[in-house]
Amino acid sequence: MKIQHFEESEVRRVKAKGVRGVVKRVLIGASDGAPNFTMRLFHVDPGGYTFHHSHDFEHEIFIIEGKGEVVTTQGIRQIKKNYVLYIPPGEEHQLRNTGKSRLSFLCLVPNENEL
Repeated sequence: MKIQHFEESEVRRVKAKGVRGVVKRVLIGASDGAPNFTMRLFHVDPGGYTFHHSHDFEHEIFIIEGKGEVVTTQGIRQIKKNYVLYIPPGEEHQLRNTGKSRLSFLCLVPNENEL
């Protein structure tokens, strides 16, 4: 069993082309003995955004704070605190912070897809 405050998890800045103002923490993953899923916490600065991408696995997102938008092939949808997103395999997506404060969200992915 793992019990700890989230701030004890290492903060990693996401440095890649197509990403701006994003940091993440791996809260629970394979290294903790979790056999299936990795739970990650992302913070996106105002004006920041995640990759615009797709992949062959699902993931689930819970917005903890802030507001923004999710860009998909079906268009742009507004998101804010307490919204949930299910992103199916193959769905193109990008999260953007359109607010004046940090956008934070939990994201769950299969262990083998944690980068």
